[in-house]
Amino acid sequence: MFSSYFLRILRGGVPFLLLPALACADEKTPPKSWVDPDTGHRVIRVTDDPGSSSLYFNINTYTPDGKQMIYTTPDRGIGVIDLTSLKARPLVKGPVGGGPGAVVVGHKSPVVYYFKGKENDPQYASLWKADINTGKQQKIADLPRRSGVFSINADETLGAGSYIVGDGEDYNGRQAGQIAHKNTVTEPLNKKEKMARRFAAKLPMIIFTVDLHNGQIKPVFASTDWIDHLQFSPSDPTLLMYAHQGAWQQVDKLWTIRTDGSENTHIDQRIMQMEGSGHQWWDKSGKNIWYDLHMPLGVNSFVAGYNVENGSRTWFHYEPQQASIHFNLSSDGKLFAGDGSNAPDAKWIYLFHPKLVKDDHTLGKNLIRPGYFVAEHLVNMAHHNYHLEPNVSFTPDNRYVIFRSDMFGPTYVFAVEVKKHNEGTD
Repeated sequence: MFSSYFLRILRGGVPFLLLPALACADEKTPPKSWVDPDTGHRVIRVTDDPGSSSLYFNINTYTPDGKQMIYTTPDRGIGVIDLTSLKARPLVKGPVGGGPGAVVVGHKSPVVYYFKGKENDPQYASLWKADINTGKQQKIADLPRRSGVFSINADETLGAGSYIVGDGEDYNGRQAGQIAHKNTVTEPLNKKEKMARRFAAKLPMIIFTVDLHNGQIKPVFASTDWIDHLQFSPSDPTLLMYAHQGAWQQVDKLWTIRTDGSENTHIDQRIMQMEGSGHQWWDKSGKNIWYDLHMPLGVNSFVAGYNVENGSRTWFHYEPQQASIHFNLSSDGKLFAGDGSNAPDAKWIYLFHPKLVKDDHTLGKNLIRPGYFVAEHLVNMAHHNYHLEPNVSFTPDNRYVIFRSDMFGPTYVFAVEVKKHNEGTD
């Protein structure tokens, strides 16, 4: 049976035309569309298959024309969503993938790149691509053993990944073959313990590039630190961001590097004890890297921006009840979104209106531009289990915020309209 929240949806929170679809809904047939009675925003269930899921928040899942979006199917394959009709269709049979970044859409062409592993060989990985319009699939290259963490550059000439040298235990088996047969998108219950063990192991790692035309592999950088979350700039094909994994206050988290190994630059220098940062992403322009910043952890929080062209910084403050696992930015740079968290009163999908504090000729050079968020609730997530990360992203036209949720039991992909239902759309 539905909770009081969903009963309120049925009794008056939605237009009359939606009531027939909702009235017959039960735990096996979740509603297709409703207006959240607590926010006034329309929510649409985009996928029909239980176990379908949108991807990690900082992965490009949208085609260059902004008309289609990829998602993962229940068999760990790849599906496509038409963003005009919000209809979903299968594209690649699973299992594919293997952790954040292992399935990504190109910035130049309607092509999805993905890992394939082998269930009987957990250290094997190969790189493939599929044309989103025609469905044609093609193998690009066999990758180094134990490869994972993948990104495609702006002109689709290079991919980037990393691999562990030797047989040391990796966190959560993030290589393609190790989890290709697992149908799960939730974080492990013992995540903190596993991450601490992986951080302490100091396993040798290599960041590499792969030529998307001839499959040639080239090493870029070597380290015994835990390196993860590689992300190419969406505009500069030679600029790569990567992160050091571990407890946020114990690592120098965010770095950029050129594909030839030069200009290895730490961008989030710490200035306070217990300061931590992470959950980083590029904006659409490729000029700014944004990340979650805590000064210190659990006390004062910001969404912080770093401009890779001139080094300028902008920090938007947010309140504890607005804490989100991940944040994201609209393609026009005017709005942020957050996916909420288990923090008190924070179980919401949020829309954030950024406001800069007006400067009155402050004395000093290279100062941080301060600002703050004005928050708006989009979706009540009281029935979502935050063991599953919702991973918000804006559609390219900024009409919807996409997220995944298990509020009805199984995981589905949802879209919530940025404008309130009674405001209409352009």
